[in-house]
Amino acid sequence: MADNDVEVVVIGGGAAGVAAAKRLHEASVRCLLVEARPRLGGRAWTVLDENGHALDLGCGWLHSADRNPWAGIAERLGFIIDKTPPPWMNKQPLEVNFSRADYDAFRRAFGEFYERVEAAARAKADAPASTLLDPGNRWNALIDAMGTYISGAELEKVSLLDFDNYHNTNINWRVREGYGALISAYGAELPVLFDCPVHRIDHGGKRLSIQTSKGLIAADRIVVTVPSAILAAERIRFTPPLPHKIEAAHGLPLGNADKVFMALEDAEQFPASTRVFAHKDRVATAGYHFRPFGWPIIEAYFGGSCAAQLEAGGDEAFFDFAVAELAGVFGGDFVRRVKPLRVHRWGSDPFALGSYSYAVPGRADRRARLAEPVDNRLFFAGEACSLHDFSTAHGAYLTGVAAADGVIAARGAVRVAI
Repeated sequence: MADNDVEVVVIGGGAAGVAAAKRLHEASVRCLLVEARPRLGGRAWTVLDENGHALDLGCGWLHSADRNPWAGIAERLGFIIDKTPPPWMNKQPLEVNFSRADYDAFRRAFGEFYERVEAAARAKADAPASTLLDPGNRWNALIDAMGTYISGAELEKVSLLDFDNYHNTNINWRVREGYGALISAYGAELPVLFDCPVHRIDHGGKRLSIQTSKGLIAADRIVVTVPSAILAAERIRFTPPLPHKIEAAHGLPLGNADKVFMALEDAEQFPASTRVFAHKDRVATAGYHFRPFGWPIIEAYFGGSCAAQLEAGGDEAFFDFAVAELAGVFGGDFVRRVKPLRVHRWGSDPFALGSYSYAVPGRADRRARLAEPVDNRLFFAGEACSLHDFSTAHGAYLTGVAAADGVIAARGAVRVAI
């Protein structure tokens, strides 16, 4: 252990942890970022394919980009921002199996569903978001499928109050070099201890003790930024116990949202940045983004129970499912035009246990509870702690900065008192 006694330890090197450590480092606070993986980024992870295309296996969109702090960071670091509107923003899917009339009808049904959610949320009474589906509407299955891409879970599992709490400006950009690459680059100069899972945090003494796979670290304060599913599973134990934190984390499970990247031959046949739905009448279906950035690639989105079941079958199960769906749309010969590139099963990832958080019905208030500091020594951050930007890297960033500011304020208060 090169440095086992610091003022602040930040646990978790995802977007929240990098943001917190960066703020503390810039404030000249002696801190150490401890990360279980051999890389920064957490659930933001960019890999390159054989042609040098940046594939974001985790988060890939700068949601609410006009107020997303990562957009400004990308510009400062020299990353290229692609402002091409995403294929879901009022863009007609390929008409091979989705007519313009049907798409207009689906958009109306989807918009009316959101209006009912918003109206119900004003009453402050929680329920599953699925209760706001129009009974018998032919588009309910596809709306629910979209919900699995948004929340990582079917609407029956999701709090309607939490669903409504998400704030979105509908401006969505992408980082050409990869969102994960951006977050990693932002933390490149931070002091980091990699390959170092944390097992226990003892906050019962005068100083805090962090038990890791590489030994003990002593600190005055800690910022915990690991996913809510890791806390709920008690992969990190607290001494004395923090049952209210564990209960809050259980109310904010991580949904399943996985992506499969496939190479596409003769890709020019398809317009750049367009999408295809293989099925309009079932929840267990993927959404297919053809030629992101104009590249000869298909980016397939899987969510909810469909993604969870495919994870159990391994990486090949995703590709087989996608090929079968696409062959159903374009014919059997299409199979020869695609080959698998990459997939990452986030639900099976031991340091994530899922993709991003949603609140179960009756637990929408758990985000604020999870974010509350403990004794001004333990601070919590991460997308699950965000009240209105959960499930995003910018929500994680903002909570990381807020936690770091809380550390700085507590630190100053102690010094004044002394």
